[in-house]
Amino acid sequence: MTTRNMAAIALTLVSLILLVPGLLQPALTITATLPVFNKEIFRQTQNVLQAVKSLYESGNYFVAGLVLLFSVIVPFIKAALLGVMLAIKSPQTKYRLYLFVRSISKWAMADVFAVGVFIAFLASKATDNLDAVIGAGFYYFVGYCLVSNLAFQFLRIPAPERNNQ
Repeated sequence: MTTRNMAAIALTLVSLILLVPGLLQPALTITATLPVFNKEIFRQTQNVLQAVKSLYESGNYFVAGLVLLFSVIVPFIKAALLGVMLAIKSPQTKYRLYLFVRSISKWAMADVFAVGVFIAFLASKATDNLDAVIGAGFYYFVGYCLVSNLAFQFLRIPAPERNNQ
């Protein structure tokens, strides 16, 4: 195994360590107040998994499914496939898995979710009666996004040689 691939494995493990609190820690707290009375009328703090549950319970099944799939399931599948990919001996199978992981990485919405939370944060700051506070979960999640992408940049799986017969 190459040094680059060992670095990819190490970075993948670090990304998973960041992903777990990124999913479980509060990502965003939104508070609404009545400006006249300066009284809080709404406060909601959610992490990624709670957001999926809230979306599902409010009938937004498609959006809940997308967030669950691309922000929760795909990251764990990518990490598992990396381990499988590096354990497989067949160069053809290893390379096919590499191409598959590379293709699903393009569709991962982890970074899209992080940007969405940040946009919600900025939008709430632009309104007098809304306030938003980004929680630790957001930073863990962004850390996961960055480290996971970096891990894949280190990964090198060469294309199998073709036999010309």
